[in-house]
Amino acid sequence: MKFIAPILFLLMSLHLFSQEKFSKEFSLLVDNDLFVSPVKDRYYTNGMFFSYRYLSDNKKEKEEKRIIEWQLGHEMFTPYKAIVPNISLHDRPFAAYLYGSFGINRFYKNNQIFSTSFQVGVIGPAAFGKELQDFIHDIYNFDMAVGWKHQIRNAFGLNLNASYLKHLINDTSNYFDINWLNEGRIGTIYTDISSGLYSRIGFKPLQKLVNSIAYNASLNSKKTSYKREIESFLYIKSILRFSFYDATIQGSFLNTNNMVTKQLIPMQFHLEVGLRFTANRFNFGYSYQYHSNKSKDLRHQNGNKFGSILINYLIH
Repeated sequence: MKFIAPILFLLMSLHLFSQEKFSKEFSLLVDNDLFVSPVKDRYYTNGMFFSYRYLSDNKKEKEEKRIIEWQLGHEMFTPYKAIVPNISLHDRPFAAYLYGSFGINRFYKNNQIFSTSFQVGVIGPAAFGKELQDFIHDIYNFDMAVGWKHQIRNAFGLNLNASYLKHLINDTSNYFDINWLNEGRIGTIYTDISSGLYSRIGFKPLQKLVNSIAYNASLNSKKTSYKREIESFLYIKSILRFSFYDATIQGSFLNTNNMVTKQLIPMQFHLEVGLRFTANRFNFGYSYQYHSNKSKDLRHQNGNKFGSILINYLIH
């Protein structure tokens, strides 16, 4: 009996907390192949994304809410391993992309989401890929990377990105849904289009798209009809992408003075399987990701695998 009171207090605290409204959020997303294997260190080897989101008071009549997002991002790519001094053995270029972005996420009353973002950055040594990888390798006591002197050269980065998500179906118990996801990018770094499905499998009834942590939509204020709810679910995202241009592989058309470039494989498949859940002011996520080969003549022909860890923190 002595354990009942603390348990009831905890459950009550969770319930009361779930009714709070938070209008701002800080987010950290880290991608790394070390999150799925202690020995693999290749291709898309690391990504770091710091975001700040806030609920906007400026929205249209058809919108349930509008969320503004500022992000600082960094992506890093290497050949089949980071210690390849011989340029003839580079099966893909060393490359790093550093950018800042501004985005608008529109959540509609008919359970659809339309997002746009504008990125400005740089690819090449000015993106500090070598320095960041040396820092990470020093933490884990790995060998220092060699071969970065042959990386994709400096070039200006400018990209416009858009995504559209539409709810398709859910079961009667609301523990499972399927959503249609479409994305497009055009710019000096990436140009591609993609389409696929995003499904959630809940450990409790799922939130609507416009109020779910799945889409960073749990921000609310006194003016919104929703409240933040406790969420916990598995998700599966499968995407088919057609890529027209990738500066991290082909080099930028703004600077063709590159020592190593490779031929792009246009058709690509991406699979992401993960877990998301809330805990007090935080929400967390972990995912296992796989994508098919993005360039030709890779030493490893079975695609690339990496893990992602997400931490979001809400504030009033």
